[in-house]
Amino acid sequence: MLNFLRPFFARLFSPLIQALARTPVTPNMITVGGTLGVAAACLGMFPIGWLFPGAATATVFIFTDMLDGQLARIKGDSGPFGAFLDSTMDRLGDAAIFGGITIWFMRSDHLLAVVSLFCLACGMSVSYVKARAEGLGLNANVGLIERPERVLIGLTAIGLSGLGIPYVLPIGMWAVAAGSAITLGQRIRCVSQDAKAKRAAQPAENASSAAPSSAAPSPAAPFPAAQLPADDPAPAQSKDE
Repeated sequence: MLNFLRPFFARLFSPLIQALARTPVTPNMITVGGTLGVAAACLGMFPIGWLFPGAATATVFIFTDMLDGQLARIKGDSGPFGAFLDSTMDRLGDAAIFGGITIWFMRSDHLLAVVSLFCLACGMSVSYVKARAEGLGLNANVGLIERPERVLIGLTAIGLSGLGIPYVLPIGMWAVAAGSAITLGQRIRCVSQDAKAKRAAQPAENASSAAPSSAAPSPAAPFPAAQLPADDPAPAQSKDE
C-alpha cells in the first residue's frame, strides 16, 4: 500500500547512497546493521517504558531497509542471497518491535500483550503465506496491509503513546491486529483460488499434449509372403539388416 512512496524516498536518500557506493560498505552490512539497530532499540527501550526514544531510534534504522536494495543495484551486488538475507532480517526486526512492546504490556495491560503477540504471529504468517505461495508458483500478491504498513502503524502508535497521547497505543495495536488478520485471510483465499484455477486448467493441457497427431502417416504394411506366386521363392533377408 505504501509502495508509491518508494520513489520519493529513493530520491531523498540518493546522495547518501551515492556516497556509500564509494566506500567498502556492502548492502548486506547495511541489512544486518539496520536489523541489529532495530532490535537493540526495541528490546532495550520498550520493556523499560522508553517508548518514544525506542520508536524514534527504530524508525531511523528501519529506513536502512530502503538503502540496501539501491546500494546493491549501484554496486552490482544484487542476487538471491541478498534478497534472502533481507527477508530474514525483516522477520527478526518485526519480532523485536512487537516482542519488545509485548514485554511492556505484560507489566501494564495483559489484554494488549495478547493483542501484540497476535500482531507478531499474524504478521509472520502473512509474510510466510506469500513466500510459500510464490515457491509453489501461486499468486498471493494481495492484502490490506503489508509489512511497511504494520511497522508504520505500530511504531507511530508506540511513539505517540510515549509522548503522552492517550488511547493511541491500543487503537494502533488493534488496527494492526485486525489488518493483519484480514490480510492473512485475503492471501489464503487468493492462493486457494489460484490453485483451483490451475488445477482446472491442467487436464485440458494434458489432453491436448497427449492427443496423437492425425497428420502422422501410418507405416505401410509389408507384402505378405503368402500372397507371393507359388513358383516365386520368398525373398531372402539381408544379413546387413
